[in-house]
Formats: sequence, structure tokens, C-alpha cells
Amino acid sequence: MDIFSKIYLRILNWAENRYAIYYLSVVSFLESSILPYPPPDVILAPMVFKRPDKAYYFAFICTVFSVFGGLAGYFLGEVLLQFLLGFELIKPESVANIKTFFDTYGIWVVGIAAFTPIPYKLATITAGTMSMALLPFIIISLIARAARYYLVALLVKAYGQQCDQWLQKYIDRLGYVLIVVVALSIWYAS
Repeated sequence: MDIFSKIYLRILNWAENRYAIYYLSVVSFLESSILPYPPPDVILAPMVFKRPDKAYYFAFICTVFSVFGGLAGYFLGEVLLQFLLGFELIKPESVANIKTFFDTYGIWVVGIAAFTPIPYKLATITAGTMSMALLPFIIISLIARAARYYLVALLVKAYGQQCDQWLQKYIDRLGYVLIVVVALSIWYAS
């Protein structure tokens, strides 16, 4: 079955849509704040492949809207903590322990989550919950998100043709391997 190749071709066609930049903006914002969307890289990469001349513009849009989404997650975290404490759903001692950790390592937690596949929204909401200083939060988010999206844009721009040929050949196998890895991870974690 060639389910994944059909999805891949659909995403490539979708990347040429005149509204693709708006979708990229919305997905970048929502993925960083509240919704369990796939990372914007899934849209960014095909858009860069189809329009390499706009690669860095697309990376800029991803970065800006992702950081705005991160700010929304940060402020959501501030509200969430008050809710959890108000209904006694979390112990104040637990908050104090996590806050101590986050005061020491928070900038690294946000930076690592912003650059890697770790869900960035978890770091943004936690940063707000733990009252991380806003300016360092914004600065590390901008640096790490820009590094990630510009790296994706650079790599796709440089190696897009080779990657496209390789993906068209192996994407279905990769998709099924990914499903097995996720299923084993879920099984192992439970």
C-alpha cells in the first residue's frame, strides 16, 4: 500500500496553494501554544522544496508565529497554575520543587524544546506556570526556533532534489517503520 506516498504528494501539492503561507502561520502559532498539531516543519519543508527562492522568508514566518504561539502558551501557563492551585489539583510543595528546577535550568529547557522534536508547547506552558522571566523566554525562543526553521530551510534548499527522490522511493517503508516505533514506544511506556 502506498498510503504515505499519496500523503507526501498531497502535501507537496498543498504547499503550492496560494493560502499555504497562512496555513504555515496558523500551524506555527497553534503548535507552539495549545494544540497537538504536527510541527510546522511538515509544511515548511515542502514549501521550501517547491519555492526555494522563498526558503528564508518561510523560515522567518515559522519563527515569528511560533514565538507568538509560545507567548500564548506562556500566558496560558500562568492561568493554568492559578486554576490548578485554586482547585487543589496540585500540591504547592510540588510547584516549589519544579520552580527551583525551572529557575535554574528553564532557559535550557525552553531552548532544547524549541530546537528539538520535544513538544515546544510543553516548555512554553511550563515556563508560564513557573513564572520564568519573560525576556529570556522570548530571546531563547527566538534563537532556538530560528535556528531550527532556518536549518530546515537551508537543508531542503540545498538537498531538496535528492531528498525528494529518496523519499519518493522509501516513504512508505519509513511510514510503516514509524508506526511500529510509535506503537512499541507506547507499549514500552505503559
